[in-house]
Amino acid sequence: MDAKGVHGPACHRGGTSLAAQEKRMGRMIRLSLTLSVMSLCFVTQMFLTMWKNGSFDSFGMHASSQKEYPEKRGWWSITPTTDLVWHNCYEKYDCAKLDVPLDWIDPSDELRASIAIIRYNATDRENYRGPVFINPGGPGGSGVWFVKRLAPYYQMVVGKNHDIISFDPRGVGISTPRIDCWESDENARIWEMKDVEVIDAHQGTLYDAYAHASAFSKQCASMIGGGNRTSTLLSDRSLAEAGPGRFVSTASVARDMLEIMEKAGQKKLRYWGFSYGTVLGTTFATMFPDRIDRMVNDGNVDAVEFTAGNGTHFVQDTDKVMDAFYRFCHQAGPENCTFYASSPGEIEARLERLLKTIRKHPIIVPAPQFSNKRPEVVSFSSVRRMIASALYRPLVMFPSLADALAALEEGNGRPFIDFSGQGAGDPILCENEPGPTPELPEVEDSPDATNAILCSDGGLMTDTADEFGSYVDKLVALSKSAGATMAHMRLACMGWTVEAKWRFAGPFEGNTSFPILWVANTGDNVTPLRSAVQNAKGFPGSVILVLDTYGHTSLTMPSRCAAKAINAYFQDGKLPPPDTVCDPDMMPFDKFNITALRPGSSDAIEELDSALLNLMLAPVIKP
Repeated sequence: MDAKGVHGPACHRGGTSLAAQEKRMGRMIRLSLTLSVMSLCFVTQMFLTMWKNGSFDSFGMHASSQKEYPEKRGWWSITPTTDLVWHNCYEKYDCAKLDVPLDWIDPSDELRASIAIIRYNATDRENYRGPVFINPGGPGGSGVWFVKRLAPYYQMVVGKNHDIISFDPRGVGISTPRIDCWESDENARIWEMKDVEVIDAHQGTLYDAYAHASAFSKQCASMIGGGNRTSTLLSDRSLAEAGPGRFVSTASVARDMLEIMEKAGQKKLRYWGFSYGTVLGTTFATMFPDRIDRMVNDGNVDAVEFTAGNGTHFVQDTDKVMDAFYRFCHQAGPENCTFYASSPGEIEARLERLLKTIRKHPIIVPAPQFSNKRPEVVSFSSVRRMIASALYRPLVMFPSLADALAALEEGNGRPFIDFSGQGAGDPILCENEPGPTPELPEVEDSPDATNAILCSDGGLMTDTADEFGSYVDKLVALSKSAGATMAHMRLACMGWTVEAKWRFAGPFEGNTSFPILWVANTGDNVTPLRSAVQNAKGFPGSVILVLDTYGHTSLTMPSRCAAKAINAYFQDGKLPPPDTVCDPDMMPFDKFNITALRPGSSDAIEELDSALLNLMLAPVIKP
């Protein structure tokens, strides 16, 4: 059988074992109090190590009047139901699978979707306020994965009298039908290894990238686009012929969220969404304006640009964050920033010289330095991608970014490899053990679903390669530091032919039953303040809370001011005064530790500080 069978070697899309992750993370923690991380893979490894005392692959059960299942049977033991039936899971959580129509426009008993849902119960029951729904972003982010690890910290902000609920959106993670464009994990990983360089790396790369994206789009259409499926098992044929990829639009997810809310016994929604989660929030508020009790849209994506598929303004503040690296590195001095120079402008020039050198002379890191016994190459594209990733979490990432860049100047690529996770084990790991359960283990995101949702919402794109090149030029004009790198979000939809049956493209507006709170940073690398302003225009009475900080969403740097404003909104319905600006508690290159931001504070303040720090350290789901 293939890699998804239950016999023979199991080949997993993944890298190192947890033990290897812990070993490398221990070394990194000793090297830096900032616990800096870089790529999403490496951030995830840190995160898993920090929360390693949870059970990540199977349920841990305890006695309760609710349904129980054997510890090692996991999610697949839960039968989807049209009513919300909770099961004890992961020791402190409840889990459920809700059976919903795959097609909300034309519901049928034959075509169904199963939505995986997780709940962390309120710990203060005396003044119970109901659940707050969380969406971590993406698209393609797993609500189950994030809430399982972060629920106590979300709850510390919104109030312990709230449950925390989230779910894997249709097509993502444990929800089914899962969006998967490959017949085996082996093929998926092999394809990922063929990824092309950043578009402006070398002459002709644009055309390679365009062809690569178009080939992937055709592959996805063959797997999730519907049509005749004579080779498919009879039991799955109707679903395959309908085309699961046609039913993952944000409109469908918003309707799922309404169904979950109602089945949970709630008449109105309390919601905190991040990044793409603001698109989901804005869509829900437009479709169901009378069902809003509280809504915080944090790190806003311009909903109009997102659904048009041709947005450029999402990078208009990216260089503000890059400039913050130069400025705060200079302020930190050579003892705290190893990429220091005599002025911010000279630090920028120093980086330009390094990139120019690496573009022609990539750095080779010899094989004996790695357990996999393979050499690694630090290329222009890998450095550019690392820089773009660092802009999401400056406080966490900037110090180690500086260390890696300074080492590259000396021809030493090992710190970069350690920092980025580039050499983190085998890309395809085959072991002589049983394969995955019928439903895959929880994952923080689902890359194929990310593309399917992006392209479903953005509509079909018919750009030629040269037309796409003109779009890239616009991004580069707005952001020198990451414009070309961020072009992949539109590139992913080149040649996409799987058209959503239910696509909602606005207008995004509504007289909601309670005003919305929009949250935005003055320097956000992918969701600028401008986007919050644009989204808020359609919703009378709503307020924008501004954080004078750098990075992505309010979680990028701890801010008691912002956390207290969000808490007051959820607890008392109190909106901050218009034009309120909150300062962060820390800035890039400041030192911090994991236990508290300010020793000697009261217990409540220490709890809040610890929660904000842990939220800041969480992985960022990026399209």
